[in-house]
Amino acid sequence: MSSLFSKTITLGKELKISDSEFAQLRDFIYQKSGIFIADNRKYLLENRLANRLKILNLKDFGEYYYYLQYDSKRQGEMTELFNAVTTNETSFYRNPPQLQVFQDKVLPEILEDQRKKRTRTLRIWSAGCSTGEEPYTLGIILHEALGSEISTWNIKITANDLSENVLQSARAGVYTEYALRTTPKVIVDKWFTAQDGKFLIKPEVKKLVSFGAINLSDRALMKRVERSHLIFCRNVIIYFDDEMKKLVISSFYDNLLTGGYLFIGHSESLHNITRAFKPVHHPGAIIYRKED
Repeated sequence: MSSLFSKTITLGKELKISDSEFAQLRDFIYQKSGIFIADNRKYLLENRLANRLKILNLKDFGEYYYYLQYDSKRQGEMTELFNAVTTNETSFYRNPPQLQVFQDKVLPEILEDQRKKRTRTLRIWSAGCSTGEEPYTLGIILHEALGSEISTWNIKITANDLSENVLQSARAGVYTEYALRTTPKVIVDKWFTAQDGKFLIKPEVKKLVSFGAINLSDRALMKRVERSHLIFCRNVIIYFDDEMKKLVISSFYDNLLTGGYLFIGHSESLHNITRAFKPVHHPGAIIYRKED
């Protein structure tokens, strides 16, 4: 997942970040979000924040740090900062092997367990939902699995992200063809309305999802999320250092109901983070179950 940012040239000279400015900003970002930027990624801050300096008419990264600390508009700039240092490259039906496991193995198990308990309640948490493709994909899969029976279920998909900008886009539910590049055509035709070259998610899918801003490094906020049968946090913990990964995964463990599952990115692993979950191996995917 990567976004392209052009380098900004100011007064004919490329903006450069000093070691001390990098340390200030890196520590500030970590303190506020849990996102860790390693020393060898100094260029990332330099490239991605240069345009913010130009827009704010600031001469160097030291002034930008001061702006984030003290300016009356600093809260609005925090959103811009998080947008710049995180990437929001995603799509519907991303990583099909994981979604196949969810659809064919995990979801039927959870649904049947709920039926046996004579309750038709399902709670799913999409943590790091970006512009909404993941939670809406899960909503579509639920509609496909339950059909007309879905009206008899109490279903809520809680979708959170750090950035209010991407959440606004997610709530709108309007997408380009590019966002649907990994989506089967039959699904596009059934669950989207084409309009002026864009694709609008159908209302019956939209109403399953509740969007809100959350900082995964804020344990108190994490505790307020309703307990879940399933948690999806894919391609998010790659931004955290080991300490923050352990904190976030511990919060997920506490949130999950017994027998619930955690899905992380296909290239991510809990191997060196926790032994609390039981890894469940499937073709093309490893998922993590809370057993007690």
